[in-house]
Amino acid sequence: MRPRRRAQPSGGRPGCDSLVGMAHAGHSVDEYLETIYFLAFPIGEYKPLTGGTSPTLASRVAEMLGVSRASAGEMLKRMESEGLISRGENKEAVLTKTGRARAEKVVRKHRLIERLLTDFMDYTPAEAHVHADEIGESFSDDMVERMARKLGNPERCPHGWPVDPAFEQAENDELKALAELDEGQAATIVRLAEHDGDLLHWFYDQGFEPGRELRLTAADPAAGSFRVQLNGREETVAEKAAAGLFVRPS
Repeated sequence: MRPRRRAQPSGGRPGCDSLVGMAHAGHSVDEYLETIYFLAFPIGEYKPLTGGTSPTLASRVAEMLGVSRASAGEMLKRMESEGLISRGENKEAVLTKTGRARAEKVVRKHRLIERLLTDFMDYTPAEAHVHADEIGESFSDDMVERMARKLGNPERCPHGWPVDPAFEQAENDELKALAELDEGQAATIVRLAEHDGDLLHWFYDQGFEPGRELRLTAADPAAGSFRVQLNGREETVAEKAAAGLFVRPS
């Protein structure tokens, strides 16, 4: 997903109000499916409502895409009428069999394009994420399959997410967010959250890359602060980053 989809602070971006009318037309059904896919599964950020404390999915989708909640709600209604989503008991959007198959197809294509950009065109992983969304819709199904073969059918995108969605789901139970580790616990970084471009760049700038070993040395969830040992140094990780670093505990 594109870095511009990250949630905006109160007040939004300069000139955001002038874009509200364009928001619905500015994002395709596939982009919405990709966003819902990211949010809906256990390792994602969206959890179905429990006790009325969690934000509705329409709100989270709107934040991720940088659109108004009304625009997101309108698109979700359209997707429901087209049989791509259904509504759960708490009005959350649930991917139907058809919607999930299409979402997985979009996600797989995105991850393969990222590998094309890093492996053959020398883009950094963070840069590849941006450009993969910009050019993704121009790739036909045949082009995607040819690309996969030329790449040697890679197992993961540059940020550690499995190209095969079925393998991704099977692996989810093995992983935890850094914020969920116990103090003193060691782990290996497996995946990096991609939805926030600034955060993704920060991960790479600070050396938080898939395959790196780390240890949680101190945690203060109330203050939203975590201390980790990485590459022989101590690093402070904010709550947002700790929630977006998916690791395999040692």
